[in-house]
Amino acid sequence: MAIEIKVPAVGESITEVTLSQWLKKDGDYVEMDENLAELESDKATFELPAEKAGILRIIAKEGDTLEIGAVVCTIEEADGKGASTTQNNTTPTATPEAKPATQDNGSTGAPVEIKVPTVGESITEVTLSQWLKKDGDYVEMDEDLAELESDKATFELPAEVAGTLQIVAQEGDTLAIGAVVCKIIPSGKGAAAAAPSSASAPATAKEEEEEKEQNYAAGTPSPAAAKILKEKGIDPSTIKGTGKDGRITKEDALKAEKKAVEPKPAATASAPKAEPSTTAPKAAAGSRDERREKMSSLRKTIAKRLVSVKNETAMLTTFNEVDMKPIMDLRAKYKDKFKDKYGVGLGFMSFFTKAVTTALAEWPAVNARIEDNEIVYSNFADISIAVSAPKGLVVPVIRNAESMTLDEIEKAVRDLALKARDNKLTIDEMTGGTFTITNGGVFGSMMSTPIINAPQSAILGMHNIVERPVAINGEVVIRPMMYVALSYDHRIVDGRESVSFLVRVKELLEDPARLLLGI
Repeated sequence: MAIEIKVPAVGESITEVTLSQWLKKDGDYVEMDENLAELESDKATFELPAEKAGILRIIAKEGDTLEIGAVVCTIEEADGKGASTTQNNTTPTATPEAKPATQDNGSTGAPVEIKVPTVGESITEVTLSQWLKKDGDYVEMDEDLAELESDKATFELPAEVAGTLQIVAQEGDTLAIGAVVCKIIPSGKGAAAAAPSSASAPATAKEEEEEKEQNYAAGTPSPAAAKILKEKGIDPSTIKGTGKDGRITKEDALKAEKKAVEPKPAATASAPKAEPSTTAPKAAAGSRDERREKMSSLRKTIAKRLVSVKNETAMLTTFNEVDMKPIMDLRAKYKDKFKDKYGVGLGFMSFFTKAVTTALAEWPAVNARIEDNEIVYSNFADISIAVSAPKGLVVPVIRNAESMTLDEIEKAVRDLALKARDNKLTIDEMTGGTFTITNGGVFGSMMSTPIINAPQSAILGMHNIVERPVAINGEVVIRPMMYVALSYDHRIVDGRESVSFLVRVKELLEDPARLLLGI
Protein backbone atom coordinates (compact mmCIF):
# COMPACT_ATOMS: atom_id res chain seq x y z
CA MET A 1 0.00 0.00 0.00
CA ALA A 2 1.39 3.41 -1.01
CA ILE A 3 1.46 6.37 1.37
CA GLU A 4 1.39 10.02 0.33
CA ILE A 5 4.26 12.33 1.32
CA LYS A 6 2.90 15.87 1.70
CA VAL A 7 4.42 19.32 2.22
CA PRO A 8 4.70 19.72 6.00
CA ALA A 9 3.69 22.83 7.95
CA VAL A 10 6.93 24.76 8.44
CA GLY A 11 5.75 28.02 10.01
CA GLU A 12 2.64 30.05 10.75
CA SER A 13 3.31 32.64 8.04
CA ILE A 14 4.41 30.19 5.32
CA THR A 15 1.61 29.07 2.99
CA GLU A 16 3.59 27.66 0.08
CA VAL A 17 7.02 26.29 -0.82
CA THR A 18 9.01 25.61 -3.97
CA LEU A 19 10.38 22.16 -4.78
CA SER A 20 13.92 23.24 -5.58
CA GLN A 21 15.54 19.84 -6.12
CA TRP A 22 14.91 16.09 -5.99
CA LEU A 23 17.60 14.18 -4.11
CA LYS A 24 16.25 10.80 -5.26
CA LYS A 25 14.99 9.53 -8.60
CA ASP A 26 11.60 8.08 -9.48
CA GLY A 27 11.63 4.34 -8.74
CA ASP A 28 14.51 4.51 -6.26
CA TYR A 29 14.32 2.45 -3.10
CA VAL A 30 14.46 4.78 -0.07
CA GLU A 31 14.90 4.12 3.62
CA MET A 32 12.71 5.61 6.32
CA ASP A 33 13.78 9.19 7.27
CA GLU A 34 16.03 9.40 4.20
CA ASN A 35 15.90 12.84 2.55
CA LEU A 36 13.93 12.82 -0.70
CA ALA A 37 13.89 16.44 -1.86
CA GLU A 38 14.78 20.01 -0.95
CA LEU A 39 11.91 22.43 -0.36
CA GLU A 40 12.49 26.16 -0.31
CA SER A 41 10.25 28.78 1.35
CA ASP A 42 10.68 32.55 1.52
CA LYS A 43 12.48 32.05 4.85
CA ALA A 44 14.42 28.78 4.75
CA THR A 45 15.44 25.70 2.79
CA PHE A 46 14.72 22.29 4.30
CA GLU A 47 14.63 18.59 3.37
CA LEU A 48 11.60 16.37 2.89
CA PRO A 49 12.17 13.01 4.64
CA ALA A 50 10.68 9.65 3.75
CA GLU A 51 8.00 8.56 6.24
CA LYS A 52 8.58 4.87 5.48
CA ALA A 53 10.88 2.59 3.48
CA GLY A 54 9.83 1.66 -0.03
CA ILE A 55 9.80 2.61 -3.72
CA LEU A 56 9.61 6.34 -4.53
CA ARG A 57 7.01 7.57 -7.00
CA ILE A 58 7.50 11.25 -7.87
CA ILE A 59 4.43 13.47 -8.41
CA ALA A 60 5.64 17.10 -8.17
CA LYS A 61 8.42 18.36 -10.41
CA GLU A 62 11.42 20.54 -9.64
CA GLY A 63 10.44 24.21 -9.69
CA ASP A 64 6.78 23.55 -8.78
CA THR A 65 5.21 25.84 -6.18
CA LEU A 66 3.27 23.72 -3.69
CA GLU A 67 0.83 24.70 -0.96
CA ILE A 68 1.21 23.36 2.56
CA GLY A 69 -0.36 19.88 2.60
CA ALA A 70 0.04 19.28 -1.13
CA VAL A 71 1.18 15.78 -2.20
CA VAL A 72 4.81 15.76 -3.30
CA CYS A 73 5.28 12.02 -3.91
CA THR A 74 4.18 8.56 -2.81
CA ILE A 75 6.11 5.63 -1.40
CA GLU A 76 5.06 2.09 -2.25
CA GLU A 77 5.80 -0.93 -0.10
CA ALA A 78 9.02 -2.61 -1.16
CA ASP A 79 7.63 -6.20 -1.12
CA GLY A 80 11.01 -7.55 -0.18
CA LYS A 81 12.92 -5.34 -2.62
CA GLY A 82 14.47 -3.45 0.19
CA ALA A 83 15.81 -6.64 1.71
CA SER A 84 17.28 -7.81 -1.59
CA THR A 85 18.89 -4.38 -2.07
CA THR A 86 20.51 -4.68 1.30
CA GLN A 87 21.78 -8.19 0.49
CA ASN A 88 23.23 -7.00 -2.79
CA ASN A 89 25.12 -4.15 -1.14
CA THR A 90 26.37 -6.13 1.85
CA THR A 91 28.42 -9.32 1.87
CA PRO A 92 27.41 -12.21 4.16
CA THR A 93 30.52 -11.72 6.23
CA ALA A 94 29.86 -8.02 6.68
CA THR A 95 26.26 -8.46 7.86
CA PRO A 96 26.95 -10.14 11.23
CA GLU A 97 29.78 -7.67 11.88
CA ALA A 98 27.52 -4.64 11.44
CA LYS A 99 25.78 -5.23 14.78
CA PRO A 100 28.92 -5.38 16.91
CA ALA A 101 30.07 -2.14 15.23
CA THR A 102 26.91 -0.45 16.46
CA GLN A 103 27.41 -1.87 19.92
CA ASP A 104 31.00 -0.60 19.94
CA ASN A 105 29.70 2.88 19.30
CA GLY A 106 27.82 2.69 22.54
CA SER A 107 24.57 3.75 20.87
CA THR A 108 21.72 4.17 23.32
CA GLY A 109 18.89 5.08 20.92
CA ALA A 110 17.73 6.80 17.75
CA PRO A 111 19.44 9.99 16.54
CA VAL A 112 18.44 13.11 18.49
CA GLU A 113 17.40 16.05 16.33
CA ILE A 114 18.91 19.41 17.33
CA LYS A 115 16.54 22.18 16.28
CA VAL A 116 16.69 25.96 16.14
CA PRO A 117 15.56 27.15 19.59
CA THR A 118 13.09 29.95 20.29
CA VAL A 119 15.25 33.04 20.92
CA GLY A 120 12.72 35.87 21.07
CA GLU A 121 9.08 36.69 20.39
CA SER A 122 9.80 38.73 17.25
CA ILE A 123 12.41 36.37 15.76
CA THR A 124 11.04 33.85 13.23
CA GLU A 125 14.26 32.78 11.48
CA VAL A 126 18.02 32.62 11.95
CA THR A 127 21.07 32.14 9.74
CA LEU A 128 23.60 29.37 10.37
CA SER A 129 26.75 31.52 10.22
CA GLN A 130 29.40 28.96 11.21
CA TRP A 131 29.86 25.33 12.24
CA LEU A 132 32.14 24.95 15.27
CA LYS A 133 32.31 21.15 14.84
CA LYS A 134 32.72 18.92 11.81
CA ASP A 135 30.40 16.22 10.54
CA GLY A 136 31.21 12.94 12.30
CA ASP A 137 32.87 14.60 15.31
CA TYR A 138 32.19 13.25 18.78
CA VAL A 139 30.62 16.00 20.92
CA GLU A 140 29.93 16.25 24.62
CA MET A 141 26.61 17.33 26.10
CA ASP A 142 26.22 21.17 26.18
CA GLU A 143 29.25 21.60 23.89
CA ASP A 144 28.74 24.39 21.33
CA LEU A 145 28.08 23.01 17.85
CA ALA A 146 27.43 26.08 15.68
CA GLU A 147 26.86 29.82 15.68
CA LEU A 148 23.37 31.05 14.76
CA GLU A 149 22.72 34.64 13.76
CA SER A 150 19.37 36.38 14.10
CA ASP A 151 18.43 39.92 13.11
CA LYS A 152 19.36 41.05 16.63
CA ALA A 153 22.14 38.88 18.01
CA THR A 154 24.52 35.96 17.48
CA PHE A 155 24.32 32.92 19.78
CA GLU A 156 25.66 29.36 20.04
CA LEU A 157 23.76 26.11 19.50
CA PRO A 158 24.63 23.57 22.24
CA ALA A 159 24.55 19.78 22.01
CA GLU A 160 21.59 18.29 23.91
CA VAL A 161 23.26 14.88 24.30
CA ALA A 162 26.72 13.40 23.89
CA GLY A 163 27.38 11.49 20.69
CA THR A 164 28.39 11.63 17.05
CA LEU A 165 27.41 14.74 15.09
CA GLN A 166 25.51 14.46 11.79
CA ILE A 167 25.23 17.84 10.06
CA VAL A 168 21.96 18.61 8.25
CA ALA A 169 21.98 22.38 7.59
CA GLN A 170 24.88 24.09 5.83
CA GLU A 171 26.67 27.34 6.64
CA GLY A 172 24.74 30.29 5.22
CA ASP A 173 21.36 28.52 5.35
CA THR A 174 18.40 30.53 6.67
CA LEU A 175 16.41 28.37 9.10
CA ALA A 176 12.98 28.85 10.63
CA ILE A 177 12.52 28.48 14.37
CA GLY A 178 12.15 24.77 15.08
CA ALA A 179 13.99 23.64 11.93
CA VAL A 180 16.42 20.73 12.28
CA VAL A 181 20.04 21.91 12.26
CA CYS A 182 21.77 18.60 12.89
CA LYS A 183 21.41 15.17 14.49
CA ILE A 184 23.39 13.51 17.25
CA ILE A 185 23.71 9.73 17.50
CA PRO A 186 23.93 9.05 21.27
CA SER A 187 27.11 7.20 22.16
CA GLY A 188 29.73 6.79 24.86
CA LYS A 189 33.09 8.53 25.06
CA GLY A 190 35.63 7.44 22.50
CA ALA A 191 32.95 5.99 20.27
CA ALA A 192 33.85 8.28 17.41
CA ALA A 193 37.38 6.86 17.34
CA ALA A 194 36.23 3.25 17.57
CA ALA A 195 33.47 3.54 14.97
CA PRO A 196 35.65 4.22 11.92
CA SER A 197 37.97 1.29 12.61
CA SER A 198 35.08 -1.11 13.23
CA ALA A 199 33.08 0.00 10.22
CA SER A 200 35.99 0.12 7.82
CA ALA A 201 37.20 -3.45 8.46
CA PRO A 202 34.48 -5.32 6.50
CA ALA A 203 34.15 -2.66 3.82
CA THR A 204 35.86 -3.25 0.48
CA ALA A 205 37.21 -0.68 -1.94
CA LYS A 206 34.44 -1.55 -4.39
CA GLU A 207 31.72 -0.93 -1.79
CA GLU A 208 33.25 2.44 -0.89
CA GLU A 209 33.14 3.48 -4.55
CA GLU A 210 29.50 2.41 -4.80
CA GLU A 211 28.64 4.45 -1.70
CA LYS A 212 30.28 7.53 -3.20
CA GLU A 213 28.35 7.04 -6.45
CA GLN A 214 25.09 6.74 -4.53
CA ASN A 215 25.79 9.88 -2.48
CA TYR A 216 23.31 12.45 -3.78
CA ALA A 217 25.41 15.37 -2.48
CA ALA A 218 28.18 14.77 -5.03
CA GLY A 219 27.80 17.36 -7.79
CA THR A 220 24.64 18.77 -6.19
CA PRO A 221 24.61 22.58 -5.74
CA SER A 222 23.32 24.22 -2.58
CA PRO A 223 20.20 26.41 -3.07
CA ALA A 224 22.34 29.57 -3.20
CA ALA A 225 24.79 27.98 -5.66
CA ALA A 226 21.95 26.64 -7.81
CA LYS A 227 20.50 30.14 -8.22
CA ILE A 228 23.86 31.58 -9.26
CA LEU A 229 24.50 28.76 -11.76
CA LYS A 230 21.00 29.09 -13.21
CA GLU A 231 21.35 32.83 -13.66
CA LYS A 232 24.69 32.39 -15.41
CA GLY A 233 23.56 29.41 -17.51
CA ILE A 234 26.21 27.06 -16.15
CA ASP A 235 25.60 23.30 -16.04
CA PRO A 236 26.26 21.99 -12.48
CA SER A 237 27.56 18.72 -13.90
CA THR A 238 30.59 20.60 -15.29
CA ILE A 239 31.67 21.76 -11.84
CA LYS A 240 33.56 19.84 -9.20
CA GLY A 241 32.17 20.67 -5.75
CA THR A 242 34.49 21.36 -2.83
CA GLY A 243 31.82 21.07 -0.13
CA LYS A 244 31.00 18.06 2.01
CA ASP A 245 30.66 14.87 -0.06
CA GLY A 246 31.37 16.85 -3.23
CA ARG A 247 28.49 19.28 -2.81
CA ILE A 248 28.76 22.46 -4.93
CA THR A 249 29.00 25.48 -2.62
CA LYS A 250 28.25 29.13 -3.28
CA GLU A 251 31.99 29.82 -3.58
CA ASP A 252 32.29 27.07 -6.22
CA ALA A 253 29.51 28.71 -8.22
CA LEU A 254 31.14 32.14 -8.03
CA LYS A 255 34.49 30.74 -9.18
CA ALA A 256 32.82 28.81 -11.98
CA GLU A 257 31.18 32.01 -13.11
CA LYS A 258 34.57 33.61 -13.68
CA LYS A 259 35.86 30.57 -15.57
CA ALA A 260 32.72 30.45 -17.73
CA VAL A 261 33.23 34.02 -18.90
CA GLU A 262 36.79 33.42 -20.18
CA PRO A 263 36.03 31.06 -23.13
CA LYS A 264 33.67 33.59 -24.82
CA PRO A 265 36.37 35.64 -26.62
CA ALA A 266 37.98 32.39 -27.88
CA ALA A 267 34.65 31.14 -29.21
CA THR A 268 34.08 34.41 -31.07
CA ALA A 269 37.58 34.30 -32.53
CA SER A 270 37.22 30.69 -33.70
CA ALA A 271 33.99 31.38 -35.61
CA PRO A 272 34.43 34.75 -37.37
CA LYS A 273 32.42 33.60 -40.41
CA ALA A 274 29.25 33.14 -38.38
CA GLU A 275 28.89 36.87 -37.69
CA PRO A 276 30.33 38.76 -40.66
CA SER A 277 27.41 41.17 -40.97
CA THR A 278 26.65 41.63 -37.26
CA THR A 279 27.58 44.99 -35.80
CA ALA A 280 28.60 44.07 -32.23
CA PRO A 281 28.62 46.83 -29.58
CA LYS A 282 32.05 48.04 -28.62
CA ALA A 283 33.23 46.30 -25.45
CA ALA A 284 33.69 48.52 -22.42
CA ALA A 285 37.22 48.89 -21.16
CA GLY A 286 38.16 47.40 -17.80
CA SER A 287 36.73 44.62 -15.70
CA ARG A 288 32.96 44.12 -15.63
CA ASP A 289 32.70 41.31 -13.10
CA GLU A 290 29.76 41.23 -10.73
CA ARG A 291 29.14 39.31 -7.55
CA ARG A 292 25.99 38.41 -5.67
CA GLU A 293 25.61 37.93 -1.95
CA LYS A 294 22.60 36.64 -0.09
CA MET A 295 21.13 39.24 2.25
CA SER A 296 21.75 38.38 5.89
CA SER A 297 18.86 38.11 8.35
CA LEU A 298 20.03 41.32 9.98
CA ARG A 299 20.09 43.25 6.69
CA LYS A 300 16.68 41.93 5.60
CA THR A 301 15.14 42.88 8.93
CA ILE A 302 16.69 46.35 8.84
CA ALA A 303 15.26 46.87 5.34
CA LYS A 304 11.77 45.75 6.36
CA ARG A 305 11.71 47.92 9.47
CA LEU A 306 12.96 51.06 7.75
CA VAL A 307 10.33 50.76 5.03
CA SER A 308 7.68 50.01 7.65
CA VAL A 309 8.59 53.12 9.65
CA LYS A 310 8.41 55.35 6.58
CA ASN A 311 5.00 53.93 5.67
CA GLU A 312 3.41 53.76 9.12
CA THR A 313 4.59 56.97 10.84
CA ALA A 314 4.07 60.66 10.14
CA MET A 315 7.79 61.37 10.34
CA LEU A 316 9.14 64.91 10.25
CA THR A 317 12.59 66.31 11.03
CA THR A 318 13.56 69.58 12.72
CA PHE A 319 17.10 70.98 12.80
CA ASN A 320 19.25 73.20 14.98
CA GLU A 321 22.95 73.88 15.51
CA VAL A 322 25.08 73.64 18.63
CA ASP A 323 28.19 75.61 19.54
CA MET A 324 30.49 72.83 20.76
CA LYS A 325 33.22 75.10 22.13
CA PRO A 326 32.08 74.96 25.80
CA ILE A 327 32.07 71.13 25.81
CA MET A 328 35.35 70.92 23.89
CA ASP A 329 37.02 73.34 26.35
CA LEU A 330 35.69 71.32 29.29
CA ARG A 331 36.96 68.04 27.77
CA ALA A 332 40.37 69.51 26.99
CA LYS A 333 40.71 70.73 30.59
CA TYR A 334 39.58 67.61 32.45
CA LYS A 335 39.86 64.63 30.06
CA ASP A 336 43.18 63.38 31.52
CA LYS A 337 41.97 63.59 35.12
CA PHE A 338 38.64 62.04 34.11
CA LYS A 339 40.37 59.04 32.51
CA ASP A 340 42.78 58.61 35.43
CA LYS A 341 39.90 58.51 37.91
CA TYR A 342 37.28 56.51 36.00
CA GLY A 343 39.39 54.52 33.54
CA VAL A 344 37.39 55.66 30.50
CA GLY A 345 37.68 58.58 28.10
CA LEU A 346 35.36 61.59 28.26
CA GLY A 347 33.53 61.72 24.92
CA PHE A 348 30.67 63.70 23.46
CA MET A 349 28.13 60.87 23.79
CA SER A 350 27.84 61.22 27.59
CA PHE A 351 27.03 64.94 27.29
CA PHE A 352 24.41 64.33 24.59
CA THR A 353 22.86 61.44 26.53
CA LYS A 354 22.66 63.53 29.70
CA ALA A 355 21.15 66.48 27.83
CA VAL A 356 18.60 64.23 26.12
CA THR A 357 17.44 62.58 29.36
CA THR A 358 16.96 66.01 30.98
CA ALA A 359 14.93 67.25 28.00
CA LEU A 360 12.85 64.04 27.88
CA ALA A 361 11.71 64.64 31.46
CA GLU A 362 10.41 68.07 30.40
CA TRP A 363 8.82 66.88 27.15
CA PRO A 364 7.51 63.34 27.88
CA ALA A 365 5.73 62.97 24.52
CA VAL A 366 9.13 62.67 22.83
CA ASN A 367 9.79 59.67 25.10
CA ALA A 368 6.41 58.02 24.39
CA ARG A 369 5.23 55.35 21.97
CA ILE A 370 1.97 54.18 20.41
CA GLU A 371 0.55 50.75 21.33
CA ASP A 372 -2.75 49.91 19.63
CA ASN A 373 -4.96 52.93 20.33
CA GLU A 374 -3.04 54.13 23.38
CA ILE A 375 -0.02 56.37 23.96
CA VAL A 376 2.41 54.91 26.50
CA TYR A 377 4.47 57.47 28.46
CA SER A 378 7.64 56.25 30.18
CA ASN A 379 8.90 57.95 33.35
CA PHE A 380 12.38 56.55 32.67
CA ALA A 381 14.81 57.02 29.78
CA ASP A 382 16.24 53.89 28.16
CA ILE A 383 18.53 55.40 25.53
CA SER A 384 19.31 53.36 22.40
CA ILE A 385 22.74 54.05 20.92
CA ALA A 386 23.14 53.28 17.21
CA VAL A 387 26.38 51.35 16.61
CA SER A 388 27.81 50.31 13.25
CA ALA A 389 28.79 46.65 13.74
CA PRO A 390 30.61 44.44 11.17
CA LYS A 391 27.35 42.72 10.21
CA GLY A 392 25.19 45.86 10.11
CA LEU A 393 23.58 48.56 12.25
CA VAL A 394 22.63 47.52 15.79
CA VAL A 395 21.02 49.60 18.52
CA PRO A 396 21.92 48.48 22.07
CA VAL A 397 20.19 50.15 25.01
CA ILE A 398 21.49 52.03 28.08
CA ARG A 399 18.92 51.38 30.83
CA ASN A 400 17.80 54.21 33.15
CA ALA A 401 20.28 56.64 31.62
CA GLU A 402 18.54 59.52 33.43
CA SER A 403 20.00 58.35 36.77
CA MET A 404 23.55 57.75 35.49
CA THR A 405 26.60 59.98 35.81
CA LEU A 406 28.84 60.96 32.90
CA ASP A 407 31.41 58.27 33.69
CA GLU A 408 28.71 55.58 34.02
CA ILE A 409 27.30 56.55 30.63
CA GLU A 410 30.75 56.49 29.00
CA LYS A 411 31.45 53.02 30.44
CA ALA A 412 28.07 51.73 29.25
CA VAL A 413 28.64 53.11 25.75
CA ARG A 414 32.12 51.58 25.58
CA ASP A 415 30.95 48.15 26.78
CA LEU A 416 28.00 48.02 24.39
CA ALA A 417 30.12 49.16 21.44
CA LEU A 418 32.71 46.44 22.12
CA LYS A 419 30.01 43.77 22.36
CA ALA A 420 28.45 44.99 19.12
CA ARG A 421 31.72 44.76 17.22
CA ASP A 422 32.34 41.26 18.59
CA ASN A 423 28.73 40.18 17.85
CA LYS A 424 28.18 39.40 21.53
CA LEU A 425 25.09 41.54 22.20
CA THR A 426 22.14 39.69 23.74
CA ILE A 427 18.48 40.10 22.83
CA ASP A 428 17.77 41.90 26.13
CA GLU A 429 20.53 44.43 25.45
CA MET A 430 18.91 45.40 22.14
CA THR A 431 15.24 45.71 23.03
CA GLY A 432 13.09 48.14 24.97
CA GLY A 433 14.64 51.56 24.24
CA THR A 434 12.48 54.68 24.57
CA PHE A 435 14.65 57.15 22.58
CA THR A 436 17.58 56.78 20.16
CA ILE A 437 20.78 58.74 19.53
CA THR A 438 22.75 58.17 16.32
CA ASN A 439 26.08 59.77 15.49
CA GLY A 440 26.72 60.11 11.75
CA GLY A 441 29.45 62.59 12.48
CA VAL A 442 32.00 59.84 13.05
CA PHE A 443 31.70 59.08 9.31
CA GLY A 444 31.86 62.75 8.27
CA SER A 445 28.14 63.47 7.85
CA MET A 446 27.32 67.19 7.96
CA MET A 447 23.52 66.82 8.06
CA SER A 448 20.98 64.01 7.75
CA THR A 449 17.39 63.05 8.55
CA PRO A 450 17.62 59.93 10.75
CA ILE A 451 14.78 57.40 10.60
CA ILE A 452 12.83 56.66 13.80
CA ASN A 453 13.63 53.42 15.59
CA ALA A 454 10.09 52.00 15.94
CA PRO A 455 8.09 51.85 18.17
CA GLN A 456 9.86 54.92 19.59
CA SER A 457 8.55 58.36 18.65
CA ALA A 458 11.83 60.25 18.08
CA ILE A 459 15.54 59.97 17.30
CA LEU A 460 18.35 62.52 17.66
CA GLY A 461 21.02 62.70 14.97
CA MET A 462 24.51 64.02 15.73
CA HIS A 463 26.84 65.17 12.95
CA ASN A 464 30.42 66.24 12.40
CA ILE A 465 31.90 69.32 14.04
CA VAL A 466 32.98 72.01 11.56
CA GLU A 467 34.65 75.32 12.33
CA ARG A 468 32.75 78.12 10.61
CA PRO A 469 31.99 81.81 11.13
CA VAL A 470 29.02 82.67 13.36
CA ALA A 471 27.72 85.94 14.77
CA ILE A 472 28.02 86.24 18.57
CA ASN A 473 27.19 89.51 20.35
CA GLY A 474 27.38 91.41 17.10
CA GLU A 475 30.77 90.02 16.13
CA VAL A 476 31.78 87.35 13.62
CA VAL A 477 33.86 84.63 15.26
CA ILE A 478 35.03 81.16 14.27
CA ARG A 479 33.39 78.42 16.36
CA PRO A 480 33.22 74.58 16.19
CA MET A 481 29.59 74.04 15.20
CA MET A 482 27.48 70.88 14.91
CA TYR A 483 24.14 70.47 13.20
CA VAL A 484 21.68 68.33 15.18
CA ALA A 485 18.48 66.79 13.78
CA LEU A 486 15.42 65.46 15.58
CA SER A 487 13.17 63.15 13.57
CA TYR A 488 9.84 62.60 15.29
CA ASP A 489 6.46 60.95 14.82
CA HIS A 490 3.94 63.74 14.30
CA ARG A 491 1.15 61.43 15.46
CA ILE A 492 2.48 61.79 19.03
CA VAL A 493 4.82 64.78 19.01
CA ASP A 494 3.61 68.20 17.89
CA GLY A 495 5.81 70.84 16.30
CA ARG A 496 5.97 72.90 19.48
CA GLU A 497 7.17 69.92 21.52
CA SER A 498 9.77 68.79 18.99
CA VAL A 499 11.29 72.23 18.50
CA SER A 500 11.23 73.00 22.23
CA PHE A 501 12.90 69.66 23.00
CA LEU A 502 15.71 70.30 20.53
CA VAL A 503 16.22 73.87 21.76
CA ARG A 504 16.48 72.55 25.33
CA VAL A 505 19.14 70.03 24.25
CA LYS A 506 21.03 72.87 22.52
CA GLU A 507 20.91 75.05 25.67
CA LEU A 508 22.25 72.27 27.88
CA LEU A 509 25.08 71.40 25.51
CA GLU A 510 26.16 75.02 25.09
CA ASP A 511 26.24 75.47 28.87
CA PRO A 512 27.38 72.06 30.22
CA ALA A 513 27.53 73.37 33.79
CA ARG A 514 23.73 73.20 33.79
CA LEU A 515 23.95 69.45 33.19
CA LEU A 516 26.09 69.01 36.30
CA LEU A 517 23.89 71.32 38.38
CA GLY A 518 20.62 69.88 37.08
CA ILE A 519 19.16 73.24 36.03
